[in-house]
Parts: sequence; structure tokens; C-alpha cells
Amino acid sequence: MLRLIPGDPAHLLLGEFASPQEVARIRDKLGLDGSYPYQYYIYLRSLLKGDMGVSIRSGVPVFQEISVRFLATVELSIAAMMISSFIGIIAGVISSVRRYSVFDYSSMVVALAGISMPIFWLGLMLMYFFSVKLGVLPMMGRFTMGLEHHPLTGFVTLDSLLKGDFRLFGNSLKHLILPSFTLATIPMAIIARMTRSSMLEVMSKDYIRTARAKGLSDRNVIFRHALKNAFLPIITVIGLNFGLLLGGAVLTETIFSWPGLGRYVVDSLLARDYPAVQGCILLFAVIMVMVNLLVDIVYFYIDPRLRVDGKS
Repeated sequence: MLRLIPGDPAHLLLGEFASPQEVARIRDKLGLDGSYPYQYYIYLRSLLKGDMGVSIRSGVPVFQEISVRFLATVELSIAAMMISSFIGIIAGVISSVRRYSVFDYSSMVVALAGISMPIFWLGLMLMYFFSVKLGVLPMMGRFTMGLEHHPLTGFVTLDSLLKGDFRLFGNSLKHLILPSFTLATIPMAIIARMTRSSMLEVMSKDYIRTARAKGLSDRNVIFRHALKNAFLPIITVIGLNFGLLLGGAVLTETIFSWPGLGRYVVDSLLARDYPAVQGCILLFAVIMVMVNLLVDIVYFYIDPRLRVDGKS
């Protein structure tokens, strides 16, 4: 589909005043002069050998560029998922326990607003208030330019802790707050609504009434019995949303200039960098398959009903 969009990588590389001879030479060098099926065949043949191709923009292997940016996206996604899971589960549990209360109605309205709110608008508003007006949080990037970072794991916050560089840790943590909270809003709302509905279903079961009749405290009933049994659909939502976040937080990373896969995809699309876009789409597909597989494995260990004599 990208090849059907008006524009040509050779023209973008050489400029609008390039001669037809130069354009033809670049197209031949990049393998763009063949038919679309033939280009796809060449790509698949290289892919089966472990070669994802070379970026048209930079001339660097796509796998190398993706591996660097993927770690930045993972760091942002983990932070966003921790925020959304923590707040979403707590809000959903409280809403189910205090059904039809002011908190219940308020949290569900906030959850609905979170699902409906455009990410780019929320990101710009947070940036305006906390960065421009108040000046308490940085506007973009993973850390302030001038600070030294020598990667160990690829996660700036973790690397700074391992090295004992608390200045870099605090700085990178500040840079992480706004984009991670922006990215967490939609998963947070979905998790809160799913937790509430799942908890309400479980709270009406006979074993919950039996637990209350035995004199167990509300805390034990809610967290040891109800939440544990209501967790399967919640895990599904968390897993799928985490896969979507890893698939590239395009708007969030673009707004906050976060050097991850989302921003890389946008830059590659604008430059008609076919190998880079194809590599990212392939990675997104693999991520979703792996996340679904991981969720199924977690099911097996959480729900004893899925195990028979200790075997699957």
C-alpha cells in the first residue's frame, strides 16, 4: 500500500531538481525498478535468510535500527502499563465494591473520557501545563542533552540505577512521566471498566457469600477470593493492550520526540523507506502473536481449572 502513495524514495533522496538519469540510477540501486510482486519476492527471500533489508534513508541495516529504538518503546510501554494497570485495577475494584456510589459513577465517567480523549490532544495539553506553564517536567526526549549515557540494558532508567548515576535516573524519570501517562490513559480506562464488570460478576457468586458468612474480612473476600477469580479477563486486556503499546506508540512518541519505534515508523513513512516500514510491521505482528501466547501461558498457571493432574 505504501508503494501506491504518490512519491518516490529516489526523488526524496536526490531532491526535486534531480535528473532522470540520476533517479533511474538510484531506483536501480535500491531495487525499485522491478514490479511490486518481484520486489516482494526479493524481500521474502532475504527475510528467510535473516536479512530485513537496509534502510533507504540511512543505509543502515533495518534490524540494527529497530533493535535500538525498540528498547526505548519497551521502556515507555512498561511504564505506561504499570500506571494503567495499577490505577485501573484499583479504580475498578473500588467501583465494584461501592457500586452505584459517587466514586463508581465518577470513575466510569473518567474512564469513558479516557477512552474517548484523543492522545495527541491530551499529550499537547499535558505538555502545555506541566512543561510550558509550570516548567516542572521536561517536554521531550529520554533525558536532557549533555548528560552521558552508556547503555547496558538499553533502558535509561535501569542503566542509571545500575551505574549509581542518580542524577541521570532522576532526569530520565522526569522525561518518562508525561509520555507514559499520556500513553496509559486508554489502557487505564479499559482495564478499569473490565475490572469493574468482572468483579461484579464474581461478587454475586455463591462462594463469595459463603466466605462472608464464615466471617472473613472484606479485604480477604475482595482480594483473596473475588479479585483472584476475576483476574482472567483482566489479564487478557492487560496483555493485548501491552502488545498494542509495544507495537508502536506512534502519536505519543511523535509528540514527545521519544526515540522509539512509533516515531521511527512515522519518519520512515514520510521518507518512503520501504524496508524500514516493512520491518516494523513484521515486528508488530510478531509481538502480537507472542503476547497472545504469553497470555495463554499465564492462564494455565493462574486458573487451576485449566490444569488436569498438573498437566495441560
